[in-house]
Amino acid sequence: MLARIAARSAVRAPRAAMTPVAARFYSENAFNKKEKAHEDQYARQHEKEQIEKLRKQIAQKQAELEQLQKQHNELQGTSEKKQ
Repeated sequence: MLARIAARSAVRAPRAAMTPVAARFYSENAFNKKEKAHEDQYARQHEKEQIEKLRKQIAQKQAELEQLQKQHNELQGTSEKKQ
């Protein structure tokens, strides 16, 4: 019986084959989550900047429209006075 145990232990795989190829200090899943979080943060920031830019353009166009309406009303008023 001891002969069988000794024979089996001698046939074991070498330790080099049992060690992992690359030791990581983080898991793939955690890295993927972190990378996705950074991408999401960048996308939100970019969208926020785009929205702010559009709001400024809207405010500018509204001011321009008000000025044009004021000019139109003034022209309407002067044309009614002449009639």
